[in-house]
Amino acid sequence: MHDARLAPRPGKETEPVADIFTMENLLALLTLTTMEIVLGIDNVVFIAILSARLEPSKRNRARRIGLALAMVVRVLLLLGLQWVSKLTKPLFHLVGHDFAGRHLIFIVGGLFLIAKATYEIHHKIQDHEATAEGVTKYASMRSIIIQIILLDIVFSLDSVIPAVGMARALWVMITAVVLAVVVMLLFAGKIGDFIERHPTFKMLALSFLLLIGVMLLAEGFERHIEKGYVYFAMAFALGVELLNLRVRKARAPGPEQG
Repeated sequence: MHDARLAPRPGKETEPVADIFTMENLLALLTLTTMEIVLGIDNVVFIAILSARLEPSKRNRARRIGLALAMVVRVLLLLGLQWVSKLTKPLFHLVGHDFAGRHLIFIVGGLFLIAKATYEIHHKIQDHEATAEGVTKYASMRSIIIQIILLDIVFSLDSVIPAVGMARALWVMITAVVLAVVVMLLFAGKIGDFIERHPTFKMLALSFLLLIGVMLLAEGFERHIEKGYVYFAMAFALGVELLNLRVRKARAPGPEQG
């Protein structure tokens, strides 16, 4: 479906500026930037959760490195359009399905995300017990960065393939990716700090990542789950938790009641 748009268009290598900044390209840039931000939220949440495993002094650095790597991976994928197009071509047929490179990446990424989210939920419970005993164990920067790179590849592929199908100009796709990462960099720290301050939101975020892992796994087996329904359910759950947070604050005794 995307192959026709992935092929280079003859005579367009040196487009005049007037032809570059067309209304079509500008609308595509706005749409793609918005889409990249929405699709990148789960990436930001995952990076925030992983960086929380580090010492507090290293967390901001890990977030910046993680988002910078996400941008690099996306740009490299866009520059390798021919390679991305090959990921949509069937490699083999098994149990009644044609499997392409992207399917294999989604399956492996989905399984990894399910396993990782489950492990983090288990670790959060153990960490709570260990903190009560006065013991806190931190992960190494190297292990966290490796995990971030693995998930960046999966999340990047999930956002790059739709981008290729929505825009014709390469500069539009790359600019949208860069702008989206800049926006995510501005809010990554606040999102991470908020999740860390509110354990229930962290568990909710891990549940979201578990759900995304199931979506990727289903996509790998060509069982499409409409993302609009999933994002609506996630937004609804987030809204309920925000209401719970407001109720808890309202019930908390004030300083004068302490």
